[in-house]
Amino acid sequence: MARTTEWKVRLDLFEDDEGATKADVVLDTGATALTGHGSAHCHPADTNVPEIGDELAAGRAMRDLAQQLLNIAERDVQGVGAPRPRDRQVTGWLT
Repeated sequence: MARTTEWKVRLDLFEDDEGATKADVVLDTGATALTGHGSAHCHPADTNVPEIGDELAAGRAMRDLAQQLLNIAERDVQGVGAPRPRDRQVTGWLT
C-alpha cells in the first residue's frame, strides 16, 4: 500500500547581539514539532561574508534536527521489537 505524507520545514536565520549568526529549523509533522539549532561566528581575522555564516548556521541546525530524527527513529525501531542496528545483518527497513 502506497503512503504519502507531508512534513513542513521552516528555517529562520538571525544575528544575535554578539554578531553570531543563529539558525532555527522547525520540522512540523502535524503530530509533533522538532527544532534544530545552529550557529556560526566570523573569526575577527576573517573577511565577513554573511552568506557563509548563514550557510554554516543553517547546516548546523539541519544536522542537529537530523540527529534528533535519527534518535527518535532508533527508539521507535526498538519499540517495535527490532534488534539494535549493531545486532542486525541488514540496516534500515526491508523493502
